[in-house]
Amino acid sequence: MTKSRSRDTSGAQHVTPSHPDLSFTAFHQMNRANYVHYAETFLHHRQDAEEAIDSTFEQLLRSWDQVLLKENPAAYAWTVMRNKVIDHTRARARRPPLIDDAAFDTVALRDAVDPIGQITESLALFRAMRRLTDRQQDVMVMTYLHGMNAPEVAAVLGMTKATVRSTVRHSLRRLREILGPDRTMEGQR
Repeated sequence: MTKSRSRDTSGAQHVTPSHPDLSFTAFHQMNRANYVHYAETFLHHRQDAEEAIDSTFEQLLRSWDQVLLKENPAAYAWTVMRNKVIDHTRARARRPPLIDDAAFDTVALRDAVDPIGQITESLALFRAMRRLTDRQQDVMVMTYLHGMNAPEVAAVLGMTKATVRSTVRHSLRRLREILGPDRTMEGQR
């Protein structure tokens, strides 16, 4: 299978096979934007995020037949993507994922009456989120930072809607334990 390179309107280069499998093409089209958005949360640069995601899809394409044999191809692909984002973060000697900088780019801060108080709250929240499991972090980032609903998160992460809702519930409970009852993301987007 040959590959071609193309550039989108942002100038980012994408590697795509000349004759991709239809199921891979559909999967790529359905997930690329969400994957890039997720990667940007951790890498903070669109070009770095796109590079990590292109690398993810290249790896998935090389083993697409095996990916389709997995019990849950979407969940497997998400794991590959998450690992690529972590690798890109480390390769660029950035601070750990879900860094404090994200606390400075929230809707709550933009709408805050007391910006300094809100920054303090946001920093505490992001530090607490580091103590969640990987799955919990992923679900919370997609739900609260990216504003996705349970069916959307379920489709991207390769889990059921019930699992997403349960994960949010358990994550909020854990954050409440860490922060106290009045300092979680409950009721916020």
